[in-house]
Amino acid sequence: MASIFTVFFLLSIMSLTFGGAQPQQKQCNQKISLGSSLNPTTPRTFWLSFSGQFAFGFCPQGNGFMVGIWLVGTDNNKTVVWTANRDDSPVTSNSTLDLTKDGKLLLRADEQGVEKLISSDATESASSACMLDNGNFVLYNNNDSIIWESFSYPTDTILGGQILSSGAQLFSSSSETNHSTGRYRLKMQDDGNLVLYPVNTVDDESEAYWSSETSSKSFKFRLYLNYSGVLEIINSTSMERVEVSKSPLAVNNTNTIYRATLDVDGIFRLYSHSFDKADKQNSSSPVPLWSTLEGKDLCEVKGFCGFNSFCTHIDYKPYCACLPGTHFVDPNLESLGCERNYSEVGCGGGLKDHIANYSMYFKENMFWQDNPYAYVPMSTKEECSNSCLEDCNCDAALFKESYCQRQKLPLRYVRGDTNSVAFFKVRRTESWNKTSSTPKKPPLHHVTTKKAKREIFVLILAFTTFSCLALGISGLYTFKIRALRYKRLKESETLVLTKGLTLNLFSYDELKRATNGFKHELGKGSFGTVYKGALYKSKKLVAVKRLEKLVEDGEREFRAEMRAIGRTRHKNLVQLLGYCVEGSKRLLVYEYMSNGSLADLLFKGIRRPDWDERLKIALDVARGILYLHEECKAPIIHCDIKPQNILMDNFWTAKISDFGLAKLLMPDQTRTFTLVRGTRGYMAPEWQKSIPISIKADVYSYGIVLLEIVCCRKNMEVNVSTPEEVVLSTWIYNCFVAKELDKIMGGEEVDKRTLENMVKVGLWCIQDEPILRPSMKSVVLMLEGITDISVPPCPTNVSM
Repeated sequence: MASIFTVFFLLSIMSLTFGGAQPQQKQCNQKISLGSSLNPTTPRTFWLSFSGQFAFGFCPQGNGFMVGIWLVGTDNNKTVVWTANRDDSPVTSNSTLDLTKDGKLLLRADEQGVEKLISSDATESASSACMLDNGNFVLYNNNDSIIWESFSYPTDTILGGQILSSGAQLFSSSSETNHSTGRYRLKMQDDGNLVLYPVNTVDDESEAYWSSETSSKSFKFRLYLNYSGVLEIINSTSMERVEVSKSPLAVNNTNTIYRATLDVDGIFRLYSHSFDKADKQNSSSPVPLWSTLEGKDLCEVKGFCGFNSFCTHIDYKPYCACLPGTHFVDPNLESLGCERNYSEVGCGGGLKDHIANYSMYFKENMFWQDNPYAYVPMSTKEECSNSCLEDCNCDAALFKESYCQRQKLPLRYVRGDTNSVAFFKVRRTESWNKTSSTPKKPPLHHVTTKKAKREIFVLILAFTTFSCLALGISGLYTFKIRALRYKRLKESETLVLTKGLTLNLFSYDELKRATNGFKHELGKGSFGTVYKGALYKSKKLVAVKRLEKLVEDGEREFRAEMRAIGRTRHKNLVQLLGYCVEGSKRLLVYEYMSNGSLADLLFKGIRRPDWDERLKIALDVARGILYLHEECKAPIIHCDIKPQNILMDNFWTAKISDFGLAKLLMPDQTRTFTLVRGTRGYMAPEWQKSIPISIKADVYSYGIVLLEIVCCRKNMEVNVSTPEEVVLSTWIYNCFVAKELDKIMGGEEVDKRTLENMVKVGLWCIQDEPILRPSMKSVVLMLEGITDISVPPCPTNVSM
C-alpha cells in the first residue's frame, strides 16, 4: 500500500513540474490526406489546427510568399512561429504546396516546376499530415507514428511543449516582416548554459552578451517551455532542472498559449497569447512576460550596431552612430555598420606626408573588444595618440590602465567604458581646424540723420570706383606678366624636354578647349584621369591624361620619363603625341583608341573575341612588353600590366598604355628599388618583399593577363559554381594537372594544342621565383610555336 502511495505521489509531482494544466496535444482531430495542396492566392492558402489557433501554409513576405506556421491573432494578424527554408527567396503566387500521392511534402516554387522538399529528413513516405493544436506540424506513416515534425527544426521560436535539444540553436529573423536568418543566435550548450551570441561567432564567452549561468559538469541539457509558460533547462540524464524564467500568473489558464522567441533585436523573450473562450480562433495581442536583458540597456546586445559604429541614445532610445572618419554603408540599414568616408592614404609618400594627411580625434569613455595588433605600456594618452598617428597601419588606438592598444579597422562591439580613451585617425579636410563656435555679431550702429546718410553714400561710391580701377590695372599687369612668363616657360621647356624628340608641347588652355573643359571622361589610371579630346579643328581625336600624383616625384624624374616614352615607337604601344607643363599642371596627350580596353572586351561581354583573336591579342601584348624590356635604349619596367591598361585600336590591335607607373632602368641596370606600384591581383610576389624589382615583375603580370585572355574571365571571381574556380590560376593549374583543360573553356571549341601551349606559358610566367619566369622574348617564341614548352612546376602561390 505504501509503494502505491509513493508512485502516486511521484506522478503528481511530475505532473505539476511539467505543467499539467494543458496536456500536450499530439492527437490529430483532422488529418490532411495525400493529394492535398495549397496555393498563395486561392481560398485554400493554409491548413488550420482543430481549434483554429495555428495555421500552416503560405504567408506573405516581401513581394512574394513563404511557407510557415503562424499563430492566428486579432483581426487575423499573423505571429509567425516557424518558417520552412527560411533563407530561400520568396516564392511567387503561381507556387503550390503539395502533400503528394507518394507521401512527400513538396513546394513547387513557380510555373517552371522548380521543386523544394519541405520534409527532406523524413524517414519514410507519409500517409497523412496534421496541424496540431500545440503548433507542431507533423507527418504520419501508415501506423500513425510521427515520421517528421516542425518541432524538430525550430527557427526563432519554441512553443509550449517544445524542446530545444542539446547543441541546437534559435536564429533571430532579419526583420519583423522578413523571416530569413538574422543577426543573433541562442544556443542550448551541452554544458547546460543557455547563451546568446551574434551570428558568425564562435561559442566563446568573449563573444556572448547574455548567459543563463547554469553551466554544469554534466552534459546533455535541453531547454523546455512547458505548457504553464515556464522556461526550464533540464538534464536529460539526471532530470535535474533549473527555471530560466519565472512562472506567469495565469498558470492554469487553458486558453493561453506561450511562446519564447529570439526577437530581431537580439533579445530572447517569453510571450503569452490569450484566446477568447467562445472564439478560440481569435487571440489578444501578445503580452511579454520575461526577457533576457530585462531592465538592461539594449546597447548591451553585441552586434546591435555594425562594424565601425557604436550604440548611443536619443531621448532614452538606443540608436547607432558612426565612429569618427566613417559614415553608414547604407543609411536606411544602420545594422550594416559604417565605412571610411575618405580615401585611405598609406605611407607611400613617406611618414612625414602620412602624418600631414591625418589628425587624431579622441572620444572619452569608449571601448571595443577586438584583439589589437600592438599592446604597449605607455604613461600618457598623448603618447598613445602620437604612436597611432605615426603608425601607417594604425586606424584607432585605445588608452586604458597605462596601456595603449593599436587597431586596424573594422572595429566591432564598440561601447561605453568609463576608464578608457579612444583615438581615431581621420583624414584632414580644409574645414578641420575651423572653430565650431559661431562668432558674435558686432553691435549695429543706427544712422538717423540725412547728412550722415549722404556722406556714407559718397564714401561708398568713391571706394567702389577706386576698387574697380585698381582691379582693372592689376588685372592688366597680371595678364601681361603671365603671358611673358608662359612664353619663356614654353621656350625653356621645349629646349629641355624635346631635345631629340618629336613631341608636341601644348598649353593647358589648348588641352582644356580640346577636351571641352575635361568633360568626357574615358577612365581613371593609377596616376590620373583620362579625357577624350579633339585637336586641329576636331580632325584628330586624342586621349588627354591629366596627372595628379606624378608631380610629387619631382621635375627630374618627370623629364626623364618624357624622354624615354617620347622615343618609344612600336605598333603595340599607345603613341605619346605631346605633353603640357605649366606650373604644377602635367598633362600627356596620347593617340585615341576607339575600341576601349581589353578588360571591356574580355569581361563585359560587349564582343567576346574568338580563339584566333585572343591568340593574336596575347602575342600583341607580349611583343609590346618585349619592346619595352629589350628593344628600348633605356629598358622600361611598366609595373602595371593589366587588361585595363591594354587598349584596342580601330583594327582590334592590342596596344599597351599608361606609362604613369613605369620605372626606367639605366642601360647597365637589370634591377631597381622602387615603392610598391601596380594593381592587386597582377603584382608579382617580390613587390611584397624588400628585394629589387626587375623586368620579371612585368612577366608575372603578363602571365595573369594571358590566363584571363584564355578564359575570358577575371583572375578572382566570386560568383562561380565551385570554390576551386574562385582563383583562376589555381583552377587552371589543377585542370592542367588533371588533363581536363576543356573545363576552363566552358564548352568552347578551340585548338587543344594551342590551348595547352598558352596555359603552359601562363603558368611559367606566374612562378613565384623571378629566375624561373621566362623572358618576354622566350614568351613570344613559345606563343609563336617556334620554341618547345616544357611542363611548368606548380607556382607556389597556387594551392592544390
